[in-house]
Amino acid sequence: MRPYIVAGNWKMHMDPESGRALASEIAGELRRQPSANGVQTVLCPPFLTLPAVHEAIAGSGIGLGAQNLYPQDSGAFTGEVGPGMLTAVGCTHVILGHSERRQYFNESDEFINAKARKALAHGLHPIVCIGETLEQRESGVTESVIDTQLRGALTGISPDDMRSIILAYEPIWAIGTGRTATPEQAQEVHVFIRTLLAELHGGEIAGDIVIQYGGSVKADNAAELFAQPDVDGGLIGGASLKADQFLAIIRAAEASA
Repeated sequence: MRPYIVAGNWKMHMDPESGRALASEIAGELRRQPSANGVQTVLCPPFLTLPAVHEAIAGSGIGLGAQNLYPQDSGAFTGEVGPGMLTAVGCTHVILGHSERRQYFNESDEFINAKARKALAHGLHPIVCIGETLEQRESGVTESVIDTQLRGALTGISPDDMRSIILAYEPIWAIGTGRTATPEQAQEVHVFIRTLLAELHGGEIAGDIVIQYGGSVKADNAAELFAQPDVDGGLIGGASLKADQFLAIIRAAEASA
């Protein structure tokens, strides 16, 4: 049985002080009423806020995720952060291949694959993002885009390591726009992803891999999305910056798990 995973991507919001306060509020509620039905929560603050959040969530069962890494252990890479630095501050997860990284920093599938393999080598769970633009969806090439991104990101990853990977389907046209894929649209693409995973790694592994949905998920639409049989939680953006909204999304996952 796959777990539901609800991860909050804080993007470039929350300095250490405000991040500590938000994480403390979320963790306090989950300590008071722990997540039921195996739902896992992960908070992904900016790099400089990671230590403060790590302290705030200690003992709560919440995972700590970074938003990126550089695929080298160390070296002359000014401004970058290596995977060992992330595990040293308590990270268990890392977001890779987010559409904003692809769009603004020209990250290729090959580069994302290098990051995923390096993350796995350090015991991190990569949350690998894939998704199409509005133009691609309207042109009818969603499946082709997903196929290319998924194959590229997973090249050379062993079946055993695949079980440590989380996938996040994030249609780019739904990120931060207020538009959300319908539950049926999300389920359709998630089924395609799982079918492709079965082709690459067999049905048993495909059935075990968590596939999150991301893209304007809110408290009032989370339950419908999470009720779909192949939607295993969400990668949450704006709604993860408000404790009450994020907690409501976690509770929606619990109700569907």
